[in-house]
Amino acid sequence: MADAKEVSQMFEGSPPRLLPWTRQDGGPCYLSTDDPDSRLSVLADTVEADQLAAAEALLDDLPVRPPAPGADAQELWRLIAVLCAALRDVLRIAVSRGQRLPEPCDHGESRLCEARTCCRACRQRIYL
Repeated sequence: MADAKEVSQMFEGSPPRLLPWTRQDGGPCYLSTDDPDSRLSVLADTVEADQLAAAEALLDDLPVRPPAPGADAQELWRLIAVLCAALRDVLRIAVSRGQRLPEPCDHGESRLCEARTCCRACRQRIYL
């Protein structure tokens, strides 16, 4: 599997976006676009939001205390599988968003502009 740097070199323009789903063989899917409002970008945003909501709901439904020692092993394995899937989804979203963060500028001063944090000197958006 190619790492993010290798994939980035395959595309021109903005860095490719790691999508929140995989190919049939389990490999990563990437989107190369400069349009965050493209149909596929919007679909990916929707899938990410659904995955994060599902992970949050799963955490809300978990008991505060671990299951009793006599708990059904099959039930525990199901819970582990669901938690692993949710963690995998959230990690994929974090990696995807992290790869799309702009390189920091050297000015080091920030302010709020256009409802986003920006550098005072060059107005480059800094997402915190």
